[in-house]
Amino acid sequence: MGEPIRVDPELRDLVPGYLTRRREDVVALREALAEDDLATVALRGHKMKGSGAGYGFDRISEIGARLERAAQSGDADEARTRVDELESYLDGIELVNE
Repeated sequence: MGEPIRVDPELRDLVPGYLTRRREDVVALREALAEDDLATVALRGHKMKGSGAGYGFDRISEIGARLERAAQSGDADEARTRVDELESYLDGIELVNE
């Protein structure tokens, strides 16, 4: 069973696209890590940190912040762990309409 997330009615039409883009981030982050491109990892983490809570996904903001910090400190292993965490979180989301 997924984690139930209540969707703000004003964002209901935007949330599926937002989540699709985060799944695309997982793929892009794995590619960046494979190329040792920590600058891209930091940038994508920063964007998630800024956007997650605005869509009602505080956890995505938290993961983004940790991902950004890991990349900025050069810790690729930690960044990989955060990407795995993001993927797992996305897989477990269950949207609940108000």
